[in-house]
Amino acid sequence: MTRRADRLFQIAELLRGRRLTTAQQLAEWLHISQRTVYRDVRDLQLSGVPIEGEAGIGYRLSRSASLPPLTFTAEELAALAAGARMIETWGGAALAGGARSALAKVASAMPAEKRATLDRLAVFAPSFHIDRAFSEKVDTLHRAVDTRHVVHFAYRDRLGADTERRIWPLSLVYWGGRWTVGAWCELRGDFRNFDIANMTGVAELEPFPDMEGRRLADYLRRVEAPSDRKAAAPRPSADR
Repeated sequence: MTRRADRLFQIAELLRGRRLTTAQQLAEWLHISQRTVYRDVRDLQLSGVPIEGEAGIGYRLSRSASLPPLTFTAEELAALAAGARMIETWGGAALAGGARSALAKVASAMPAEKRATLDRLAVFAPSFHIDRAFSEKVDTLHRAVDTRHVVHFAYRDRLGADTERRIWPLSLVYWGGRWTVGAWCELRGDFRNFDIANMTGVAELEPFPDMEGRRLADYLRRVEAPSDRKAAAPRPSADR
């Protein structure tokens, strides 16, 4: 397989299972020019790969697309194993179990020499220092994000003030040893980020509605707003 053929396969893989991906993102990930991305996408489309979208907007691979079974390089396997081990330590029990199961499935499908790559990986994430109660909070919040349930908890903000909150949890973000939850806060009437370590008595309550202006997409638009729009729509801040 030629180098360009490898790149074409990578583009198809990057577009699979994602929302719209821009040519700029593909260019950055593959270290090529946007002009090359446009040409490669056009060639893939002409060869029958069902890529939807257009230049200037973004691309995605049709859900009906079928690609050949995945193969992994040694570097890709190492990255998967390292990520799974970190999730086993820093994620909740549900995420940890999923990471172990997924890695086992990947390993079982690999030839012996590739499985040896996983066994040799000297990257570890010790779990003895992780508080079990913290993992349980991550599990509860993960479930609430997935099922769209209101969460109630007591919170100590960065200024040391204690409050009680009801939030509509939208996303979990891992900062390397620190988890936050992005949410719509009923008390503030706006998007806020909460440090999970400062949350106590976390409890799931009733489902919250799918309301325009309070969805994950709205939260992400606020987070990704260009700097010249901060004054009009300030980014979600750590609550205080």
